[in-house]
Amino acid sequence: MNKFFEIVEKVLMPPMTRLAEQRHLRAVRDGIISTMALIIIGSFFLVIAFPPIPALADWIEPHVGNILIPFRLTMGLMGLYASYGIGYSLAKSYKIDGVSGGVLSLAAFILTISPAMVDGHGWVLPMANAGGAGMFVAIIMSIFAVEVLRFLQSRNIMFKMPEGVPDSVSRSFEALIPAAVIITAVWLVRYMIGFDIQEFVMSLFKPFVTAGNTLPGILIPIILITILWAAGIHGVSVVGAVARPIWLVLLDENLQAVADGRAMPNIAPEPFFQWFVWIGGSGATIALVLWMIFSKSKYLKGVGRASLIPGICNINEPVIFGAPIMLNPILAIPFILGPVITGTISYIAMTLNLVGRPYILAPWTLPAPIGAYMATGGDWRAIVLVLINISIMMAIYYPFFKSYEKKMIAEEKENQDEEFLYAE
Repeated sequence: MNKFFEIVEKVLMPPMTRLAEQRHLRAVRDGIISTMALIIIGSFFLVIAFPPIPALADWIEPHVGNILIPFRLTMGLMGLYASYGIGYSLAKSYKIDGVSGGVLSLAAFILTISPAMVDGHGWVLPMANAGGAGMFVAIIMSIFAVEVLRFLQSRNIMFKMPEGVPDSVSRSFEALIPAAVIITAVWLVRYMIGFDIQEFVMSLFKPFVTAGNTLPGILIPIILITILWAAGIHGVSVVGAVARPIWLVLLDENLQAVADGRAMPNIAPEPFFQWFVWIGGSGATIALVLWMIFSKSKYLKGVGRASLIPGICNINEPVIFGAPIMLNPILAIPFILGPVITGTISYIAMTLNLVGRPYILAPWTLPAPIGAYMATGGDWRAIVLVLINISIMMAIYYPFFKSYEKKMIAEEKENQDEEFLYAE
């Protein structure tokens, strides 16, 4: 196992560290995360519109259209919000005006959505590609807009206002030429040449979205995330920056299916990992913490007690760095292997419709059984699956935990003997 860590440290860590620090991926991660509050609140209106209790659902049915309006204007416009967030974050990383970067990104993205004339309503903007379906376009257009802004400003191709002009006015004029270039370029491509950017980008990423919903598609990020964590790198930050747009598209398709009264097509949006795999955090470490609080090792018992409440809230840095699991050949094995098994079981259970599929983005700090119940729109079987997965993880962790505990007890005893000798 030490050889494995050496290989990981030499081969995997350098490119993964560079990937985690890559400014465009970091901007995508930060921009999408900035929309989470809207996604979480918006998705709960879907639960309100379609409650799991039939009598309540019948009572609410006449009001479903109005109840779903917050959902449609939050989740349904997720791409718009993300484009601004990504543009803002990327511009800030270049130390240029974040607001200008966000606004230009938003404009570039909206221009890819062709407005339509509807009798009685005038010009309207179709929302089909403004949500999760348009996420990849939002990312590309945001990067394009900010790179154009940076290129022109770095060469002083912009209007300069005299001193004394308020900063907000000065920034607006500095963005004038970049705005003209960006808007004209997208307009030419989309409307004069007739190239459908949305359709083209979706066709490029469709295989990745489809693959992300397969069993190998869930196991690859699980393995990568746990290996990176075991090597001391925040695995979710690295892998999530690449995978999160795919997970959001899968989530959006499930949400739209529920809103339209159709069966959900996808198993593996992000709540699948959050509630059925990362129980207590990456590596499902709540199972290890439950063993640790009853440990005969004073150190492990102390770390276990300190990690219990954070673990219930899915925060597992205390146990990863406290036990530690990081660079620990004994505990790294169940940390990597266990989620592969529970992820496979959960995937099969949902494929066979034994458990409802996730479509609600519940707050990630909720205890896993509650979060799973909410994420599946009130399916009690999700709670059962979470408890089964915790039991499986406890069984997987147990022999490795006992082995590590034995080692820790021996070290504690040795330290006690040394202290006794020094005292004499």
